Amino acid sequence: MLYELRIYHAIPGRMQELLDRFRDHTLKLFEKHHMPVTNFWIDTDESKHQFYYVFEHQDLASREKNFQAFLDDPEWRELEERTERNGRLYEKIDVIYLKNAPFFQPE
Repeated sequence: MLYELRIYHAIPGRMQELLDRFRDHTLKLFEKHHMPVTNFWIDTDESKHQFYYVFEHQDLASREKNFQAFLDDPEWRELEERTERNGRLYEKIDVIYLKNAPFFQPE
């Protein structure tokens, strides 16, 4: 199993718009493209404007295939354009790939 930690650095004042987009639209598109999310988190230090989530992928090849299908989806393209008419919702996204430590095997 491959885990993908994504850290969004939201534009100050735009976090709620980003969260709303995920809640109302993006999560459904992730499901459509077989990209399950383990959980979503917001930094307890709100001054950081950071939003986190983790995808689960079978492997890097399935991640690339599913993520490209998501990016190419006309529904995503329209949503991104519509929700970012007044500018981007985030400054950058950090992406970190993780695997289980050899001593830990979840049930």
